[in-house]
Parts: sequence; C-alpha cells; structure tokens
Amino acid sequence: MPIALSHGGSNIYSSSSRSKQILVGTKQGVVVLEHLGDSQWRRVHTSLTDWFISSLIIEPESETIFAGAFFGPVFASRDGGETWDRRSNGLTVEDVYSLASVNDKGKVRLYAGTEPAHLFTSDDLGFHWRELPALRSVPSAPKWSFPAPPHIAHTKFITFAPDEPSTLYACIEQGALLISRDSGESWAELNTVGLLADQNRPVEHFYDIHKAIIDPRDPKRIYVSGGAGLYVTSDGGGHWERWNSPDWSPDVYPDGFVLHPGRPDTMFVSAAEHNPARWRDSETPGYSGSRIFRSTDGARTWETLGHGLPDRMRHEVGALCLEDWGQSFSVFAATTSGEVYCSDNGGDHWSLIYSGMAPISKKGHEQLLATG
Repeated sequence: MPIALSHGGSNIYSSSSRSKQILVGTKQGVVVLEHLGDSQWRRVHTSLTDWFISSLIIEPESETIFAGAFFGPVFASRDGGETWDRRSNGLTVEDVYSLASVNDKGKVRLYAGTEPAHLFTSDDLGFHWRELPALRSVPSAPKWSFPAPPHIAHTKFITFAPDEPSTLYACIEQGALLISRDSGESWAELNTVGLLADQNRPVEHFYDIHKAIIDPRDPKRIYVSGGAGLYVTSDGGGHWERWNSPDWSPDVYPDGFVLHPGRPDTMFVSAAEHNPARWRDSETPGYSGSRIFRSTDGARTWETLGHGLPDRMRHEVGALCLEDWGQSFSVFAATTSGEVYCSDNGGDHWSLIYSGMAPISKKGHEQLLATG
C-alpha cells in the first residue's frame, strides 16, 4: 500500500515494510513518487492537475484513495491514483479542507471537513454524503472566523481516539477543538473548559486550532498545534498547558504535527518562525523561517533538526507525515516550493528526494511565500 503526504489528510501510517510509493497532494494535482532505493525516488504519475489538492487518505479495507480539493469536491481512485471519479453527491459545500476515514465495528466511515466549517460523512465510500449539522451547534460557532479574507473558518483537521472509532475530534481554524463521542451526531468544545495551567486565564482565548494528536496510551492526553504554539492536556481538556520551546518566538506557527505510533514520546513538528501575517512584513518578504523539530520526551523539550534540511526555510512545510514500518520509520516533509524531504533514521539526517512540483500548501500560504 502507498502512503500519502498532504496538508489536511492522514499523516501517521503503520506497515510491516516500507511503502514503495507516496502520493503527494499539490496545487496542481496528485503526484505519485516511487522509491528506487536509498534516497532515490522518481515521479511515475500525475493526475487531477486542474485541482488544488488539500487532503489525501488511503482507505485500507477497499484500497480506495480519496482526494479532497480546495475550491472543489472529493475524488476517489481505485487504481493507485491514475484515474479518479468525482464523489460529491450530498456534499453541499465544495471547498474541502480535510478528509479522514475509520473502521467502526466493521463499517467504513469517511469524514470530510470544509470551508465554511462544516463536516460531512459517508458510509458508502463517498458515493453519498450527509452533513453532521451538530458541529455548528456548539456555543462558540457564531464567533468562528479567520484573519485573512474572506474571514471564514474551516474544518482544518479530523482525527480519532485510539481504540474508540466513534470518538472523533475536529479542529476548527479559527474557532475550537471539538469532540464527538457518537460519530459526529453531537459535539462538545474541549478548549472552553477550565484554565490554561501556565497562564491562569480562560481557555476561551485558545481558539486557533491546527492539528490534534491523541496519545495512543492515554486518550485523555491530547496535543494540539495552533497559531500560538503547542498545547497539551492530561485530563481530556479540563486544563491546558502551553509547551513551547524556549527558542521559539512568541508567535511561532506550528502546523505539521506527527508522532510515532509505537513510540508515542517521539514527535515531529514543523513550524514557521512567525505567524503568516508577518511573512510579507518581515525584512525578507515572502519568508516563513520554517524549521522541523523533534521531541523524544512527549513534547516537553524540542530539538531543531538539520543535516540535510535548510536552516529556517523561506518556504513553509505544508505537509508532514510519518510511516512506522516495523524495523524503522520514515518522516516526509513537503514545502510550498514543491520540494519533498525524507529522513529514514529518526530525523538525524534528511535527503531532498524530489523537487520541482507545484506547491504543497494550505491554500493562500503559497501566495504569501511566492516572492522573496
């Protein structure tokens, strides 16, 4: 089975042996890269070239690949990404930000998050979709917004509790971290309860949500990356702490976020030096200062990674994924300049495995970084 690298799709994989192919979601479609050995990769196919791909997932039961598109619907492929079918019946909002799939009691269920921030689900591999309207019934929903025009929030990321497939989390940017314990039929806010433990202020100020990771050993331990750094709760959202590294700027912008499923204290995060609002206003216009960091103690401390990675990249890391393949694991990072980097030794050394693709990006970020 291949794996996928995209902004809003699956980003943690486990397999018995290293995957030979990786699908990359770009501004000009889906690119399939094939591993030739060592650090050698080649481009074997490109498809959906008229679409800005936001998210890719690979549903293991049917071996169907799904692609979501910014400004577009959901597509499905049964032949490794060579040909695609449009699957949008019932998808009343066609600006897809995120995709996820889960097997719940033998039934495969898909989820699609959109802009504006809605959530849809399908029980027949995307042939029919229905909205889960309770997502927009939480108290904070009327306040959801986004700094950049048109100031509309989106469902940026979707994930599930370990061993509880009916419990899912939706990351609303900007708005809330939401939890549902009944497959999306009802929702509660996790970032509006209790106090930030390190600042003694209401959690209602903690609203810029990017990605959520649930510790596979303890579902009450949740890690969240967002527009103001990294947040951690050990009691299921009752109290939060900000665990930023001392060398991160106050407005650090972590987005890509993965952990090793077999060694959950090992994590990787990609972060721009400052918030995107400053990318055009800095001394170097079109500069993000992005770096990749590793933690081996469950996000308490972080080290900056190099050895093959540029230091403070001008372009942002628009997608990050990890594959645990038994004897070792690989981490892939793709940028808004169309490059893909890979480490096969835990982040100690990196190789540029491909370049020259269209941007791998959240929509709009590639435009902010287009000059420099």
